Amino acid sequence: MLATIRDRYLLALQYEDFRRLWTVNAFAGAAQWALIIARGWLAYEITGAALWVGLVTFAAMIPRLFSSPIVGFMSDRFDRVTILRVGLTLNMLHNVALALMVMLDAIEGRLLILLFLALLNGTLASFRMNTTSALIPNLVPKEHLLNGIALNQATQQGSRMVGALGILPFLAILDDNGIMASFWLCSSFYAFGLITAMRINIRSTGVIDREKGFLSNLVAGFVYVYGHPQILAMVLIVLAHCALTMSYESLLPSISTEKLAAGSVGVSYLIGAVGAGALITAIFLAGVRNTTTRGILFLVFGFTSGLGPILLALTTRWELSILAAVAMGANQAGFMTISHAIIQSLTDDEVRGRVTGVYSVHVGGSMAVTNLINAYLADMFNASDVMAVGGILFLMVITLSLGSLALRRIYFPKLADTPIVT
Repeated sequence: MLATIRDRYLLALQYEDFRRLWTVNAFAGAAQWALIIARGWLAYEITGAALWVGLVTFAAMIPRLFSSPIVGFMSDRFDRVTILRVGLTLNMLHNVALALMVMLDAIEGRLLILLFLALLNGTLASFRMNTTSALIPNLVPKEHLLNGIALNQATQQGSRMVGALGILPFLAILDDNGIMASFWLCSSFYAFGLITAMRINIRSTGVIDREKGFLSNLVAGFVYVYGHPQILAMVLIVLAHCALTMSYESLLPSISTEKLAAGSVGVSYLIGAVGAGALITAIFLAGVRNTTTRGILFLVFGFTSGLGPILLALTTRWELSILAAVAMGANQAGFMTISHAIIQSLTDDEVRGRVTGVYSVHVGGSMAVTNLINAYLADMFNASDVMAVGGILFLMVITLSLGSLALRRIYFPKLADTPIVT
């Protein structure tokens, strides 16, 4: 039985460098999500306004809009593992600086510094996310690509739960010192990730046309994405998904405080529940090999992703909110895991880093802007209502997507081989 589980769900873990990259993402992902919770709650604690939570979340996510293309270019020009190590080192130092400032009470009343540090953290995080996505197809054979991406998503999504539950005792027990302790824990997570990254042996780069200038090579990723109808359709549907169903971080402090009366502990529980649901789905998808099944699941997860935020918005009891968050994480992770696998399978390796950068621009930019807008609307109206409206809008988007031939061929791979017209 154990052999069956290994051969169906854990195939990619037989490759040593993939196991190490998988471990790096587990540590770094836990640090990233714990930091989102602690930093957001610090802003909420200082100001009492959801808008400031939205601003620091925006600052952490918006760098993907401008740094991802550059990191994508670097991932095709230089060794991807080296870039990963540099990003982890700088992010660890950033966390140490943030922890020291909180410990010395140097952050109180200096919210612009908190915004700057969030901006720096988001810029450095793109190093890991872009290089990881570009590296995976080099670490596992093509027939195991979905398994490798699903296992990587399992760690990235499951790290929400690890990061949220990791800082939970600090926030629950240490009161005012809980946030400081949380930042120190994030620093240690990054340190362990860096130690593991130093043991990755593979060298991986893309292909840069040396006869062209920097800007020409930089925009090659945009030209590639916009010139391939299926990849472009995937990027746009994922953009809508992230903006309308996954931009909830700035809303959770308000939902936890105003509806559930649970404070910072409630935020940790909700994000931990999202991570638990995501982990379950990502592991399940690691065992899916059939492209027809993958396409149908992608469509199903699209519809259920729209329902998740609506369920969380409607619940008023604590237990039901946790279950709704689990469902939300499960469906969102299913949609994102399959989208990663499809885009990577359609992309040539020589431009993989730049295409990943273009993908991050759309995804990260949409989440950053929408988180800020959601926070503003939550202060004006109601956080739960804002979340529900996002879910309803995405249900409309996924329904309309059935009219796209490029996407129908992904949802239903057995469609006739009809040329896709741009």
